[in-house]
Amino acid sequence: MGKYLVELYVPSSSPEALTSAVARARTAASEMALDGMHVTYLRSLFLPGDELCFLLYEGSSAEVVGEAARRAAITFERIVEADTADGVDPDSS
Repeated sequence: MGKYLVELYVPSSSPEALTSAVARARTAASEMALDGMHVTYLRSLFLPGDELCFLLYEGSSAEVVGEAARRAAITFERIVEADTADGVDPDSS
């Protein structure tokens, strides 16, 4: 399974919009997983100065992740494949 970022606009003047979007993202992904679809909401990152939010998912495809976002009623700009460096030891080079 790959990791995907869902990019969306969230006004910094509306912190409740971010909280709500994250809750809906988590719920939609969990419901889809119960239905046998391979998608998991992992975490979010909010850039208040740019009013951008990135939702990180693990999923079988960008299409499945997009469906999770649509079921969560999230209007997104794009979905891109992501790579994380979690667990990488910077001293091992």
